[in-house]
Parts: sequence; C-alpha cells; structure tokens
Amino acid sequence: MISTRWLEKRKPYWTRLEQLLDQSTKRGFRSLGRSELQELGLLYRQIAADLAALREDRGSVHFARYLNQLLARAHNIIYSTPKASPSAILKFFALTYPRIFRHNLRFVEIALLIFMASALVGAVLTFQDPDFKLSILGPQMVQTIEKHEMWTHSIVGIKPLASSAIMTNNMSVGFMTFALGITAGLGTIYMLLFNGLLLGVIGMACHLSGMSIKLWEFVAPHGVLELPAIFLAGGAGLRIAAGLLFPGYLPRRESLARAGTEAVQLLLGSIPILVIAGIIEAFVSPTGLPTGLKFAMAGALFVLLLAYLFGAGASPTKADSSV
Repeated sequence: MISTRWLEKRKPYWTRLEQLLDQSTKRGFRSLGRSELQELGLLYRQIAADLAALREDRGSVHFARYLNQLLARAHNIIYSTPKASPSAILKFFALTYPRIFRHNLRFVEIALLIFMASALVGAVLTFQDPDFKLSILGPQMVQTIEKHEMWTHSIVGIKPLASSAIMTNNMSVGFMTFALGITAGLGTIYMLLFNGLLLGVIGMACHLSGMSIKLWEFVAPHGVLELPAIFLAGGAGLRIAAGLLFPGYLPRRESLARAGTEAVQLLLGSIPILVIAGIIEAFVSPTGLPTGLKFAMAGALFVLLLAYLFGAGASPTKADSSV
C-alpha cells in the first residue's frame, strides 16, 4: 500500500514535470534550455516508475490516472519529430557542426594517427620489398604503374557517371568506417588501417616508378577533402566505441546512446565534404590542368576546410566543450 509520506515525497517531482510541460505548451519546445530538457527526460523516466508503483495500489487510482495523463503529455513532447527547416539545416552546418567537430577532435586525431601510421608501414614494406605491392594492388594495377600510366584516364570521358560512382563509393567507405564502431572500434580501426596501407603502398609504388608527381597531382585536389572526411567518419566510429567501452558513471546503454548521437552528428558533416570531393575527383583531378594549379587549388581547399572546422561557430562567451 502506498504511504502518505511516499506521496508527499514524490508530488514535487510531478509538479515540476507539469510546469515544464506547461512551459513547452505555451512558449514552444525550444523555450526549454539544455538543463531543462535533461530534467524533462529524467522526470519522465522517474515518474513512469511512480506510475507503475501506483497501479499496484487500488487506493491510488486517481493518482495513477493523473500521472498517466501527465506522462502522455510528456511522451508527445519528448518523442515528437518537428520538421527541420532549411535555416536549421544551414545553422547546423555553419555553426553547430564545427563545434561538434572540435568537441570530438581527439577521436578524429586518433583516426588520423591510425591511418598515417598504416600508410607509413605500407610505404616502408613496399620500399623494402617491391613485390609486396602485388599482394595489395594486384598485378593489373602494378603493370599499369610500371608502364608509367595512370589508372584514372577513363574517368575523363564519363565525368558525370564517374562523379556519382566516386561519391557512392566514398560514402560507402565512410559509413562503413562509422558503423563498425559498434564492434568496440575494431572494425573502424581495420578500415582505417586498410585504407592507410593502400595509400602508402600506392604512393611508394608510384615513387619507385618515377610517377610521384602524376599520382599526387591527381590525388591532391580531391584528397585534401576526401581524406579528412574519412578521418571524420573514423572519429565518429571511435566515438561510438568509447561510449560502449568506457561508460563512466552512466549505464552502458545510456552512454552508448549519447555517443551514438554525437557520432551521427560528426558523420553528417563528412557528407557534403565527400560530395564536393567526388565532383572534384571526376571533373578536375584527372584533367590536364597545370600541376601547379592543381596543387594551388588543393592548398586553398585545405585552408578553407581548416578555417571552417576550427573557426566557424566559435563564440567568445561559450567554450566548445559546452556542445
């Protein structure tokens, strides 16, 4: 039987939830601050437990009915899915996303280090044993490199189709790198290691065949966007892994949910970057533009990307860690 003392102890929480719901109804859901939203979710879960207890007591039917109505209102607000306006999407990419990136920078840095370490290993192994590249690249591509030919000449004649295929492939790699974070990060690490190794082997193989300039003038214009996008996807995958492996004081399920939310947001920013990289890879990288112009374009794009990620959305009054 529910005691009067228990009811008196719980009623302030019910009243507080009703106040938050009234505020949301009168002034809109966006009127609730971050702490109030967290409080709303916590009260919803706690009062749901209260309702379950009251239903076991026949003398508390009217309280149970009241909480049932209260929770129904809260459910409609918490799980509503308002349509995102174009201005909200623009604000996310212009302001919110760079803050999310800086807040999760350590995971992106780890992804970068894994990739670069693997690329270095691939380059060293190929330099020490030139036949090693056969097991990674296959005989057809190796023969093409040894003939001092680029394997990308076919892109020029089918630019629109190639651009679409490149975007699809790059996004598939990015999404796979991200999604494999759920394997405690092992799958994400594998994707970063493999792609890093591949780049290192190709780079050294082209160097040994005297094709370094041909390779990097092709890679540079789109690579300064494509590779950071892969690091972003890798960082997102590692963020999921961190939430799964290191929940801290949170229940593992809640830790994973929070990590997943941040990881998805981190991944979203890589999509437009990959789209732009795919267009450049099809329409600019394989063309006969002067080498200096291609490298200048790559440098300009890289500076713009860094300025966006590290400068956009910065506020003198709020630290990035508040995201």
